[in-house]
Amino acid sequence: MLVTADIYDQFSDRVESGITQLKQYGCVQAFHGVIRTVSCVNDNVLIKKVLQQPSEGGVLVVDAGCYLGAAVMGDNIAKLAVAHGWSGVIINGAIRDAAIIKDIHLGVKAIGTNPKKTSKKGEGRVDVQVAFGNVAFGNVAFIPGHYIYSDEDGILVSDKQLKFRNRSLWVLW
Repeated sequence: MLVTADIYDQFSDRVESGITQLKQYGCVQAFHGVIRTVSCVNDNVLIKKVLQQPSEGGVLVVDAGCYLGAAVMGDNIAKLAVAHGWSGVIINGAIRDAAIIKDIHLGVKAIGTNPKKTSKKGEGRVDVQVAFGNVAFGNVAFIPGHYIYSDEDGILVSDKQLKFRNRSLWVLW
């Protein structure tokens, strides 16, 4: 069982803690994996494109610029992520279809919800470093290829994979 508090206690010198308060929407409360990123605002074409790629439990981190005026992910894209092996999606923005997503076997965190669809221009960037948080207290950098650990307590990021079993943790170098 993944417990971010235990991970932080043992590896505080090797992880960053995300300070942005995101809500849990997916059926899976605790998830982890290799980070992929999309940076886009009010456009979900690249998100869909990335989540159509096969993954072995990866986590897509989307910097949607805190924009809540339209949802960058709904139930169809969430189902697409599951079908291609993703363990989670973390969105600095909005989702829609929250009542359906809560039953989809995927970790989903976002700032909020909005029923409005995004534009479909394909604007944005894939696999670039993104950061979100409070500038005064420090942003957390989400770097493609690094590792993310998420549960009900929050998000941790590490440049190395952390192995855990029954709340006992060790680092793979």
